[in-house]
Amino acid sequence: MSVLLALFWVLSTAQAAGPMTTISQLTTDWQRARDYTKEYLDAMPEDGVNFKPTPEIRSFAEQMLHLANANYNFAAMASGKTNPFQGKKMEEMSELKTKAALTKAVLDSYDFVIDAVKGLTDAQLAENVKMGQREMTRELALAKAFEHQTHHRGQTTIYIRMKGVKPPNEKLF
Repeated sequence: MSVLLALFWVLSTAQAAGPMTTISQLTTDWQRARDYTKEYLDAMPEDGVNFKPTPEIRSFAEQMLHLANANYNFAAMASGKTNPFQGKKMEEMSELKTKAALTKAVLDSYDFVIDAVKGLTDAQLAENVKMGQREMTRELALAKAFEHQTHHRGQTTIYIRMKGVKPPNEKLF
């Protein structure tokens, strides 16, 4: 039992000490994610932008626009910046489903996240924000956003392969 109490004390002390990452590291990671996602967008041929492997799932464009919409939502919530797409579902916006418009929309969402992160301080990362009924630190909200974009970009790997194109290599660093 004393081991559990010690572990709890260590974890609560670490959390009270502040965020586990820095604005500099977050900015670097989000820039890497932006560049990597651009490689995915560039890899998909124009005729594959609206490709669906099966009728029931999102098209490549819809996956990427869902990713972009979430980037805006998470970053706005974490930073307090106004979401320019508040209340809109980007994946349903037909004007964003050409390769050029899709690429711009998705990359703009990453720029929004990067600017939102740069507008915070390291200390602010430990502050709590509300996400629906949940309360979490700004740092955790941004981590969830990063996880989300990674997940949906990864889903599009099969779309690219099914169009006969080799997807970009992983970029962990």
